[in-house]
Amino acid sequence: MATITWHQGTNEKLTSRFARVRVRAAHRDYWQTTRRLEEWLLIEWPKGEDQPTKYWLSPLPEDVAFRILIETAKLRWRIERDYQELKQEVGLGHFEGRGWRGFHHHATMCIAAYGFLISERETRANPSAGANSGLDKT
Repeated sequence: MATITWHQGTNEKLTSRFARVRVRAAHRDYWQTTRRLEEWLLIEWPKGEDQPTKYWLSPLPEDVAFRILIETAKLRWRIERDYQELKQEVGLGHFEGRGWRGFHHHATMCIAAYGFLISERETRANPSAGANSGLDKT
């Protein structure tokens, strides 16, 4: 078990205790003709908890760094946050049509708009990043 910090949050570093072990998942293996590949079982057991709180199975390579394994598992938070922003702020959840083509166009425009907004947010957070973009009016 190791205590690892995986991200710098807005108020504090995000830290928890983790353990990892290589396992071979078994589910109806009597139907399999070959053995399943080994995967990482990542376990989070925060300090003060009576038992572990989260588990992940990961097919990342055997030689992956512990920190990379944790950062990959914790990426779900970012994906969920981006999806929530897409639905609430950009309008992905506002489509009321009936056809696939219309939804596809709507989703494409929402994702393009979101990508633009993320790019603008990064440029404003780091003004020197956009200095050589060729868009200067000077």
